[in-house]
Amino acid sequence: MAFITGVVVGFIFGIALVVAFVHSENTRAKQRSQMATNISALSKLTVEDARRIIPKEFFPPWVVFSNLQKLNWLNHQLTVVWPYVDKAASQMIKTIVEPTLEQYRPAILASLTFSKLTLGTVAPQFTGVKIVESSDKEVIMELEMQWDGNPSIILDVMTLIGVGLPIQVKNVGFTGVFRLIFKPLVNEIPCFGALTYSLREKKKLDFTLKVVGGDMSSIPGVSGAIEETIKAAVEDSLLWPVRKVIPILPGDYSDLELRTVGILQVKLVQAKDLLNKDLIGKSDPFAVLYIRPLRERMKKSKTISNDLNPIWNEHFEFEVEDVATQHLTVKIYDEEGVLQDAELLGCAEVQLKELEPGKLNDVWLPLVKDLENKKRDTKKRGEVHLELIYHLFGMENGSTGSFAMGNEQFGMTSLEKVLTNGMNGQRPFSTSSSKRKDINRGVLSVTVKRAEDLTATDLMGKADPYVVLHMKKTDAKKKTRVVSKNLNPEWNQTFDFVVEDALHDMLIVEVWDHDTFSKDFMGKVAMTLTKVLHEGEYDSDFLLDGVKSGRIFLHLKWTPQPISVGVL
Repeated sequence: MAFITGVVVGFIFGIALVVAFVHSENTRAKQRSQMATNISALSKLTVEDARRIIPKEFFPPWVVFSNLQKLNWLNHQLTVVWPYVDKAASQMIKTIVEPTLEQYRPAILASLTFSKLTLGTVAPQFTGVKIVESSDKEVIMELEMQWDGNPSIILDVMTLIGVGLPIQVKNVGFTGVFRLIFKPLVNEIPCFGALTYSLREKKKLDFTLKVVGGDMSSIPGVSGAIEETIKAAVEDSLLWPVRKVIPILPGDYSDLELRTVGILQVKLVQAKDLLNKDLIGKSDPFAVLYIRPLRERMKKSKTISNDLNPIWNEHFEFEVEDVATQHLTVKIYDEEGVLQDAELLGCAEVQLKELEPGKLNDVWLPLVKDLENKKRDTKKRGEVHLELIYHLFGMENGSTGSFAMGNEQFGMTSLEKVLTNGMNGQRPFSTSSSKRKDINRGVLSVTVKRAEDLTATDLMGKADPYVVLHMKKTDAKKKTRVVSKNLNPEWNQTFDFVVEDALHDMLIVEVWDHDTFSKDFMGKVAMTLTKVLHEGEYDSDFLLDGVKSGRIFLHLKWTPQPISVGVL
């Protein structure tokens, strides 16, 4: 009996052990599966995800979330030696910067000089360093710096009207990334021939201006002019692609200097729906265009009086040093007169890296108040219309190397060269006056096909539309027939214009409503001849400006007309 009881108990105990073992294995398998899932999820976390989930105090000291290495040791040493750096650097900065300020000095100021400059007691902090790239020829390093300084800077400002102002620069805040290039690498201590430095990126530059013992607002326009001057001087004297080369070992380092790699051709066509800043009448807009804000390299258009939809149709040319980082800036101002500073209506920019060399780019750019805070500006400020061609040096011979200054094409603008290539498939071989006229002179054929969704002008909800074609430069005009009682008229009429200077002329297309004793405006389109010169012939439709609705359909064709032999 005892034996049987022992067998039964042993059997039950064995079964229990087997069940417990199977349950344990199943549980461990589930745990391993869950752990694998968790590890997989953690491996997909971004740096920002980790920062949101894990409090900063729980990060171990060896965890680094950036390729920027910390420079606490350098900041400590810089703080110790800063009083000596201040004394050594202040005079050097004054000597270097003062001529730069004079170069950027606005027209409303007679002079702009330093009366006092010290860097204060607060040393800048280097927040990180990283190696951008390295090779057997160079090492590129970037240092991120932040400075909330307390410098003592006083400017002596003399206005054109003879008023002298001592202006203090206060509350300086700067954050930027400096690029250091050690090139060329050599087998001689310190192992590099020259050091090139530049401000690779300006993240922040803030400061306030205060008249010592006076009120800045007492002289209108001075504060804004000085602020623009300081920012422009800092950016263009240090901001990449500008770079300073410091020779370390004897040698020729001219290849490290800033140089022109191409030319940007810009046609400022027009703007529309600009802000009206005048209490009486309308704004008097003009445009300022530049890649670098050097006074001699900034271009200014003519002023169009009393017009919120100005048409300029002006050509400008700019040197390009670095396509990857540079951009074209367009600022439109309202002319306020000689004694008042022009008021900014809006600005826009084009990244040069987005332009394909040799290709015509026709763009409408929305205007904003501040290029550094585009997303915050929700106010409608109008648009500006540009035509752009980037010409890379060496493009004419199929290479991207140095541009041959002696090439016969150099006498022509890049726009003319591209347009000529587009018309006959060959590059021009002469820049004589007769050849240049061959490029510009021809017959423009315009077929007015139809219009859609025109705005009603009479009480019955209809209109009697006709179209007027107007060549802006020659003042030649053509007119279609009148189509009665129709908001979707068809004309299918072709008109020819002899054009002497196609690159600088414009076609203005206006739609009018015919009445017995008057006429009503139904919209217009202003267009350059660039596209038809480039393509030879094309169909397109255009929204009518100045009205609520309407679209016109046109066909344009260009026929070059060479000048007769013997005619210059």
